[in-house]
Amino acid sequence: MARARTENGAKVEGLKHKDKRMNIPTEELRDFVEREEAAPQTMLYPRDPSLDPQLVWKGKDEQDGGDLSVPIVPIYIQEKIHPQAIVEDIGARARGERAQAQASLFADFNGLEFEQLIEFYQHEQNWANRLILGDSLHVMTSLAEKEGLKGKVQMIYIDPPYGIKFGSNWQVSTRKRDVKDGKAEDLTRQPEQIRAFRDTWKLGIHSYLAYLRDRLVVARELLTETGSIFVQIGDENVHLVRCLLDEVFGTENFVVSMIVKKKSSTTPTDPVNDYILWFARNRDTLKARGLARQRRDPEGDPKFNTLISREGGHRRIKNLTEKEIEARLSRGWRWARVNYPLVSQDPSELRSADYVYHERAFKCGENRHWTYDPGVQMKRLEIAERIFDGGGESLGGVVFWDDWPFAAVSNVWDDVHGESEPIYVVQTSWRVVERCLLMTTDPGDLAWIPTRSS
Repeated sequence: MARARTENGAKVEGLKHKDKRMNIPTEELRDFVEREEAAPQTMLYPRDPSLDPQLVWKGKDEQDGGDLSVPIVPIYIQEKIHPQAIVEDIGARARGERAQAQASLFADFNGLEFEQLIEFYQHEQNWANRLILGDSLHVMTSLAEKEGLKGKVQMIYIDPPYGIKFGSNWQVSTRKRDVKDGKAEDLTRQPEQIRAFRDTWKLGIHSYLAYLRDRLVVARELLTETGSIFVQIGDENVHLVRCLLDEVFGTENFVVSMIVKKKSSTTPTDPVNDYILWFARNRDTLKARGLARQRRDPEGDPKFNTLISREGGHRRIKNLTEKEIEARLSRGWRWARVNYPLVSQDPSELRSADYVYHERAFKCGENRHWTYDPGVQMKRLEIAERIFDGGGESLGGVVFWDDWPFAAVSNVWDDVHGESEPIYVVQTSWRVVERCLLMTTDPGDLAWIPTRSS
C-alpha cells in the first residue's frame, strides 16, 4: 500500500492487490505480437443440440451445425491510470511544486525485470483492475485462453441490451440523454459503426438470442465451480433469456430470480421493475452469502402493531392516537410483534400436547406441534416474557423491533431504485451490482462485467 500526503496532511493511499496476472502488451508494443494478431489461434466451444429444453429461433440450426469459433486475439493496454499519482500531482501543483514523475512512483508496479516486459503472456505481473473496450465475445475468450483466467472468475454480471428496439442511435455525450432512433443529430459520424450495429441485429430478436447465447457459453467457461452469473433483463424478454440460461447452464443450476423495482407508476400496465436471473456454475458448490438490510420505520410494518411497557402492559396501536403513541414511546414502551409463530406443521409425539401458560391449557392445533421444546425452551420464553396471550385460543411469540435492527434481504429488491440523477440513457443503479457482489464473493475474488452497463 503506497502512501503519500496531500497539502493538508491527509494520507493518500494507493491500493495494490497481492494477486498476479499475465503480462499483456501495450498499444505502443503491439508489433511484438503482430503475428498473433494477424493469424490468431481459434477457440472452439462445442454446441450440444441434445440439451433439453431448448429455445428455437431463426438461424439456430445453422449455428448448431458447427462449434462456436472465436479467435483468440491479444488485448492491448491503451492507458494506465494511477489515482494516487493524479492526487499527488494535483497537490503538488496547488503547492506550486513540480510533480514527481509517475514512472518513479510506480517504477516497480509491474513487478517484472526490464527484459521480461516485452515477453508477453509468459510472465505474471502485479494485478491491476481494467476497463476493456472491445467485443465481449473476443475479450472473454482472450481472458480465458491467453491470460489464464478460465475457471477463475467468481462472479459475472451481465447487463445486456434488453432486446427491444434494436435502434442504431446511441448516446455520445453525458450531457445529452435525449437520444432517439432516426434523429440525424443523434447519429454517429462513423458509418461503419452504423453498419456493424444494424448487421448485428439484422434479424431482430433472433439475432439477439444468438448474440446472447454465444456470450453465455464463453462466460460459463470463465466461472469457478463456486461461481455465479447474474443477467439483468426487462419483462419483455425475461422468459426467453431464462430459457437461454437453462440451456447453457442447466435448469439444475438455477438459483433464483430477483425482482428489482426501478421506478414508480400510476398505471397498472406500466412495468416498474427489472429482473435479475441468478444461475450457478455448479449449484452444489455455489458460494452464496445471506444479506441483511436496515429495517425501516416500525410504523410501516403491519406485523409490529403493539406497544409493550416495561411492566408488561400492552396496547394495540390502532386504538391509540399519534400523540398517545409518542407519549408511551417516551416512557419506554417498545414496538412489538405479538403473533410470532410458536407452532409448526405436522404432529409430534413429544411436542403436540397442550401447553399450560398462566394456569390455562393451550393447544398447538390439529396436525401441528410446538416449534420449541415445551419442557425447556418454552419455559425460557415464558420466563423472558416472550409469550403473549391475547385472550384467544392460541399463543404468540413476542418479538421487539429493537431486538435486531436488520431484516434479511429477499429476492424482491424494492430499496435499490434507479439513480436519482442519471447521466446515461440506460443506467443501472450501482447498488444492484454491489448487492450481487456481496452475495457471491469474498475479498480477493474476481468479478467480471462483460457487457458494461452505463
